[in-house]
Amino acid sequence: MLDILLARLQQGHRTIAYPSEEPTLPDRFRGLPVVNSSKCPDECRSCAEACPTDAIRIDDSGLRLDLGRCLFCTDCMEACPEEAIHYTTEYRLATRTRDHLVFDGRLLERAAALDETSRRLFGHSLKLRQVSAAGCNACEADLNVLSTVVFDLSRFGIQFVASPRHADGIVITGPVSENMRTALLATYAAVPAPKLVIAVGACAISGGPYRDNPEVHNGCGSLLPVDLFIPGCPPHPLTILDGLLRLLGRLEGQSQPDQPARRQNA
Repeated sequence: MLDILLARLQQGHRTIAYPSEEPTLPDRFRGLPVVNSSKCPDECRSCAEACPTDAIRIDDSGLRLDLGRCLFCTDCMEACPEEAIHYTTEYRLATRTRDHLVFDGRLLERAAALDETSRRLFGHSLKLRQVSAAGCNACEADLNVLSTVVFDLSRFGIQFVASPRHADGIVITGPVSENMRTALLATYAAVPAPKLVIAVGACAISGGPYRDNPEVHNGCGSLLPVDLFIPGCPPHPLTILDGLLRLLGRLEGQSQPDQPARRQNA
């Protein structure tokens, strides 16, 4: 017992101070991409042509980035002759609607909190069942990391549970293969109402690199109503944590306009 106490003292406090302090992320971290449109040559579509998931669209209204499709792979950045696209260390990427993930490369509307009734239900104790719907285990790994001492998800009253019957909602990763469709729908049905659906990663949002493959459903939005979209490939644990806390209205200084607890996807 004494050895254990000594080891604990030597290790010190390992949990990050977030959200009371802003996290420090390395320069190589690929967060929110931004676009300097003034550098974009007329008729140049190098970035759109290089994107493996068609996350970049250029039309008469300008350039649009779809974070729901983006793999954060830097192919667009490397293809741009004017270096007009670059990644920042901005990790706050979650949104409440699919449409809000499509932006002009300058301003992203972050996730708003649930309505007051839903916050009373879920705000202090949120139990989630994670469903890997044919994921590659990258998003799944970063979800698992949230339960370690570094992030300590449980200090916010959020926990992953083994049974959907004990859950308040489901967290979905993967593009939802046809083989996982029935299992996903059965898990959702087993969660008592009212319930939340959270899509984590490009695959769960849009199908990611598997989009339009006949064996996948291009994410979960065509099958279930999604309350929170967390983009990335995979999203950083802080991106996931920030999205969850914003959904619950747990971040200081965050405006909390009433939003419908259920969202239908366009």
